[in-house]
Amino acid sequence: MLETIKCAKLQKNQVIKDIKSATIKEKFRGLPKVDAKNCTNCNECQNICPTNAIGQDLSIDLGKCIFCGDCERVCCSEVIKFTNFHKIGSSSRENLITKGELDPIQTTDFIKKTFGRSLKLRQVSAGGCNSCEMELNACSNANFDMGRFGIEFVASPRHADGIVITGPITQNMAKALQDTYQAMAEPKIVILVGACAISGGIFQNSEELNREFLKKYNVDLYIPGCPAHPLTIINALLDFLQSK
Repeated sequence: MLETIKCAKLQKNQVIKDIKSATIKEKFRGLPKVDAKNCTNCNECQNICPTNAIGQDLSIDLGKCIFCGDCERVCCSEVIKFTNFHKIGSSSRENLITKGELDPIQTTDFIKKTFGRSLKLRQVSAGGCNSCEMELNACSNANFDMGRFGIEFVASPRHADGIVITGPITQNMAKALQDTYQAMAEPKIVILVGACAISGGIFQNSEELNREFLKKYNVDLYIPGCPAHPLTIINALLDFLQSK
C-alpha cells in the first residue's frame, strides 16, 4: 500500500484534462500548409511521394498521406510545410484533399441524440501493421482516458454502435470485416482510422486487397494519420458526436 501511495505521489495526475485544448509538440507532423505561389514546378514533391498523395495543383490528400515528410524535405522553395495541428478528422472524403484548410466535421441531430452520451465501438484490424491499433489502445490509457466521454471499445460486435476499421482491408480479412459489421444492430456507424483504411495507403495498388466493403456501406468519419494520434482520434470522435 505504501509503495502504491508513493508511486501515485511521484507520477501525479497523468490525465490530459482538456482534450480539446491540448497541443502536440512541434515535431509532430499534422495538417500541411501549401504555399503554391513559391512553387517552381519541379514536381519533386509529387515524384517522391510514396502514395501519390500530392495533386497537380499541389493539394494534398490526407487520406493517402503517410506524413513521412519527404515532400517537405525535397522542396527547396518551402512550398509544403507540415504544422503540428492535429485536428484533421473529417466526415467527408473529399474534404481530406486540402492545401491547408479543413471544413468542420459535420454531424446530425440523430447522431448526437443516439450516440452523444455513449458510444461503443468494435475495432477490426483489416491487415494493418498494428500502429493505428496501438494508438487506438492508447486512447483508453490514463493519459487520454477516452472512457470519460462515454466512448469505449467492446469485445463483441453485438454490443457495438459502430465499427472502427484499420488496415487496407486484405482479401483474408474482407469476410471477417463483413461478418463483424453484420453482427451489429442498427443504427450503426463506420469509422476509418489511418491512411491504409481510408485509401489503402502504401498498399493501395496491391492485388491482395479487397475493399468492396467501402463501396457497399457509407463511411461516417475519416481519421487520417500513419498512425493517427490519440488526440486526433478523440477530437474527431467528440466533434462527430458534438460532445463538449
